[in-house]
Amino acid sequence: MNNINISLIKELRLRTGAGFMECKRALIEENGDIESSIDNLRKLGKTQAQNKSHRSTDQGQIFIDIKNNFGAMLELKCQTDFVAKDSLFIALGKEIISTALSKNIESPSDIKKYFEEKKTELILKTGENIMINRFVFIKGESVASYLHNGRIGVLVNGRNLNKDILKKIAMHIAASKPEYLSPKNVSSAFFKREYEVQLNLSKHSNKSDHILKKIVDGRMKKCISNISLTSQNFVMDPTKTVGQVISENNGCIMSFNRFEIGEIQSEFPK
Repeated sequence: MNNINISLIKELRLRTGAGFMECKRALIEENGDIESSIDNLRKLGKTQAQNKSHRSTDQGQIFIDIKNNFGAMLELKCQTDFVAKDSLFIALGKEIISTALSKNIESPSDIKKYFEEKKTELILKTGENIMINRFVFIKGESVASYLHNGRIGVLVNGRNLNKDILKKIAMHIAASKPEYLSPKNVSSAFFKREYEVQLNLSKHSNKSDHILKKIVDGRMKKCISNISLTSQNFVMDPTKTVGQVISENNGCIMSFNRFEIGEIQSEFPK
């Protein structure tokens, strides 16, 4: 059946978003049956998705929402900025977050399974590899978020802190990129590797072992402070550390998550 009505092709394109020739091919193979053609294209989409899965995804968007002290944040990635700004891509990101909060889906693997089919359909429509890269779901006494241009997202979980303070701390996290909550949370693997680096650098200074230890300890203290949230100078008031601000408000930060499109993820556990 090679004489496929143009109206059928238009209808199939409207319902699937697939290209003209792909729709025509599917209709021919399914003898003009719209529903079978949709299934045909969906199967094709899975094949195309597998073929595109190796393509690098350097663009995308961060999506965040909070509902009843539950927060969810998603990093949805694609290949180009053009697709990252596409309404279908944005709609998928929002739907993933909304579904996670309404159904209390906490696991990244569960989210990926739940949306595998819709992600595959979007790959077919856009022609790009699309990946649910990172997902986090948190719950707590008080949860706040900050989103910067869809490329940097922060979720922060606090206790005994009002929304205004939490929001400002989330903005600080977006700007200052802390890797750990406090110095005591810094991984031993990171500390050990960084200590070895600083020790080797200092050995070239021809100082005594006693002086070398003081130099390395000082550098390590500065390094750990720079990557720990509570030790960083607060961007809203650099005369105070974030830890001092939290203490002045008689509260604490339980946890935080920061996603940024294009960042290199740390190899050390947090």
